[in-house]
Amino acid sequence: MTKKRALITGITGQDGSYLAEYLLELGYEVIGMVRRTSTINFERIMHIQDKICIVQGDLLDQVSLIDILREHRPTEVYNLAAQSFIPTSFKQPVLTGEFTALGVTRMLEAIRIVDPEIRFYQASSSEMFGKVVEIPQKETTPFHPRSPYGVAKVYGHWITVNYRESYNMFAVSGILFNHESPRRGLEFVTHKVTYHAAKIALGLADKLPLGNLDAQRDWGWAPDYVRMMHLMLQQDEPEDFVIATGKTHSIRRLCEVAFACVDLDWQKYVYVNPADLRPADVDLLIGDASKAKQKLGWQPTVTFEQMIEIMVQADLAALKKQYRL
Repeated sequence: MTKKRALITGITGQDGSYLAEYLLELGYEVIGMVRRTSTINFERIMHIQDKICIVQGDLLDQVSLIDILREHRPTEVYNLAAQSFIPTSFKQPVLTGEFTALGVTRMLEAIRIVDPEIRFYQASSSEMFGKVVEIPQKETTPFHPRSPYGVAKVYGHWITVNYRESYNMFAVSGILFNHESPRRGLEFVTHKVTYHAAKIALGLADKLPLGNLDAQRDWGWAPDYVRMMHLMLQQDEPEDFVIATGKTHSIRRLCEVAFACVDLDWQKYVYVNPADLRPADVDLLIGDASKAKQKLGWQPTVTFEQMIEIMVQADLAALKKQYRL
């Protein structure tokens, strides 16, 4: 039996790095696609860099995708690359559309041209639900995105469905709700909060500006979610799945838990900064992953409180190392 080979776009991100680790454990050959920029950050995959094949390609460049598929012949493609920071999507909506929407089409088209037998995973997002029409949200819940990022993800989701139905390709989308870890970018609110809680505890900062404290999210543990991506591509029939914990927490609660990890009262340090409020916000996202649990046997393994504790401890360790404390 030939060794399975996976191509991961966005391999230097949180999900890409955890997925690469997981697939290596399963005996895969892993090819990671990165864009040629002056500041490629390999920090998240440094410990496995000698075990994976890094190739240069770009979701804006169709030919580069075709060339990679022809040269490396993956059996599975995981498309995790996107412009995924929501505030940036308001400032750069066209670029967000190029990467996050049309980039999916370019990859699907490259697969169709080179080898339609390749199994394709698209990273869809709970942000597609946006202004929710039902709670909790499941696979059949209508989309009403509230940001250019969410709109672009809806396009990426439906073009994946379209290629599945039009060309009989094994193409699926995982509708992932928020998922976090110490590898989450510092611009995202969970890591922003845990990092500042650690910084304030160490006397390196004294305030934390945030946006809407009442916004609620369904936050899960990133390594749990990448297992799900792989599971989806091992099924007999291609289907889309919601991945979520089914529990929701406010940003206020996030602050409370994170600061409690360092024995501080969050209300003394956190304040609402009007500049951090979004033009249009999503109020309540909570996912129903019962289909994934029933059909795939998937279960989250880490609670919200455990996850925040892990992140705060990782931030404390990193800051102590950085500042030699």
